[in-house]
Amino acid sequence: MANWTPGTRARRARIAVFASGRGSNLGSLMSAYPRGADRAVAMVISDQAAAPALERARKAGLAAYHIQFPKGGREAFERQAAGALAIGEIDLVCLAGFMRILSAEFVRERFGRILNVHPALLPEFPGLDPQRRALQAGARASGCTIHFVDEGIDTGPIIAQARVPILPGDSEATLSERILAAEHRLYPMAVGLVLDGISRPVP
Repeated sequence: MANWTPGTRARRARIAVFASGRGSNLGSLMSAYPRGADRAVAMVISDQAAAPALERARKAGLAAYHIQFPKGGREAFERQAAGALAIGEIDLVCLAGFMRILSAEFVRERFGRILNVHPALLPEFPGLDPQRRALQAGARASGCTIHFVDEGIDTGPIIAQARVPILPGDSEATLSERILAAEHRLYPMAVGLVLDGISRPVP
């Protein structure tokens, strides 16, 4: 990783995005932190060879890596990912639809440098299918959370949240669409709070 210290202001920063799918949040981060800027998305890593996020990165001229995530183990993935982050002098990692759980060791070594987006108002509905669970629970609102990644699942310190009302007749799909729109606005803002040293990674 590069020399930026979490909790301080970074005038320049290189950002890597881990994504498993289409990379819609990647797109919002690339728009906010474009290639060539002082603070820029510089790299995309995916565990899926056919992930549209990788193609989006290649078209933008970014470093794009497919790193296989073997069944029953993640050591090889994390070793290769760590190498790529070091070569790219990456300051901050943003998980954006990355559907894998990183090891406690990988996270501990980078605490304060890894962020995640979750489509719920944590600590409510951590883990999988939070939109469906919010609807099933009869919640009146949901939303999204940007948080530092720690050794748990969606348990790290919260950076920012956006509230989204649950409307009569909402389905999982319609609620997910409105939450995703909120994520696109919130994630770049949260990254800015971290890089400005305003949001600090207190364990």
